Amino acid sequence: MGTTSISILGCGWLGLPLAQHLIEHGVFIKGSTTTKEKLSLLKQHSIEPFLIDLEVNDKDEYSRFLADSSVIIINIPPGRTSNVMKTYEAKINNVLPYIKSNQKVLFISSTSVYQNTNDEVSEALVVSPEKTSGKAILRVENLLRKSLKDRLTIIRFAGLVGYDRHPGRFLANRKGLANGDAPVNIIHRDDCIGLIETVLSKEVWGELFNGCADGHPSRKTYYTLAAKKIGLNPPNFIDGASTNYKIVSNMKSKKLLEYTYIYPDPLNLVS
Repeated sequence: MGTTSISILGCGWLGLPLAQHLIEHGVFIKGSTTTKEKLSLLKQHSIEPFLIDLEVNDKDEYSRFLADSSVIIINIPPGRTSNVMKTYEAKINNVLPYIKSNQKVLFISSTSVYQNTNDEVSEALVVSPEKTSGKAILRVENLLRKSLKDRLTIIRFAGLVGYDRHPGRFLANRKGLANGDAPVNIIHRDDCIGLIETVLSKEVWGELFNGCADGHPSRKTYYTLAAKKIGLNPPNFIDGASTNYKIVSNMKSKKLLEYTYIYPDPLNLVS
């Protein structure tokens, strides 16, 4: 891999195993966390640890964290605060001035920016998010695009599954759920890491990609099977309810990146 030093802003469920994977491929990693207790964990995994609170404009810490890295990976979800539109943008705005002109940025986004179209959606769609979190993410995408231009690549990941995040627990025991016939859009964590690694190794910048499994079984089929797999009561869906959905296309990631998904069939993850 040509990239030798990377700063990962956000070493959580995805960021930590991503860091471990990149280190195994010879990349030096700086990683951030918001909790002091996790600093030692990052150090144990050969990650240079930084305590970064994006609500505080700590220019010295930001500068040290970003210094000498050829790529910055921003992997910070918007959270669930009541004023998330304002706070999420403010967090990214705090760190943005310290990204140098010779550094590339990979922003980990979400397919929640896509509205329901009852059809397939691709990166070419003019998006109009329906949920507040999606609106906050889109605002940050646009903020980064304006500042970084072709030094930025965005990956919009579908619903994240894998390892301790088993879909069987998501809707188990729930009753009277709507949208049972809607197709699911999910991606395994290993494919998230695979896509990120491919962008880095091929140095594909100035692009936008969806990350999503090939298959799109119905919510009813998928979550029923997933719950049964781990011995939980499956969810109950209302028959005949109206269906609102989108089918996230991964075609661009397969064509432009030539990426082959490790887990193309969501049902193979839970059967």
